[in-house]
Amino acid sequence: MPPPGVEIVTPRLWLRRWRTEDLEPFAALNTDPEVMEHFPSTLSREETAAAVGWIEKHFERHGFGLWAVDVPGHTRFSGFIGLAVPTFETSFTPCIEIGWRLARPWWGQGFATEGARAALAYGFERLDLPEIVSFTVPGNVRSRRVMEKLGMRYSEDFAHPRIDPLHPLSRHVLYRLSRAEWASGRP
Repeated sequence: MPPPGVEIVTPRLWLRRWRTEDLEPFAALNTDPEVMEHFPSTLSREETAAAVGWIEKHFERHGFGLWAVDVPGHTRFSGFIGLAVPTFETSFTPCIEIGWRLARPWWGQGFATEGARAALAYGFERLDLPEIVSFTVPGNVRSRRVMEKLGMRYSEDFAHPRIDPLHPLSRHVLYRLSRAEWASGRP
């Protein structure tokens, strides 16, 4: 298992472990209705603190997780990008998910794709994962575009087991990428 302090550096990003000072900007990000548009609700500061606690425990348990993202020279915290083991059961679990959530000022600049490519490389090259998945609601066009840029392919629709089946955001789309597909698409 890799050490829990693993960090990833890309040409424009630093994916790192979380710090205490990340809580306030993360709480602000989680209260932004536009950032949280495709989630059932925004998160309170307390819910955000609990999420950071879960992220840290995930790193300790698995040696990887949702890294905090710095844009060196611009901001010390722009959101997160990384790999996680979903804690719910459905037809495709257990699995490893890749995910991201960035503050609005950092949208549209390719940061999610750049960081996610690095996280995929880490998952496939260092962790030797056979497959990585990602999911979102059908209307989250921005995230679906990132998934497609990463070479992920649509696999199926599913009802998210943690969201009330009658809620309009219950329906999700699943994308998959195998290690072999990722390796064949590398430049």
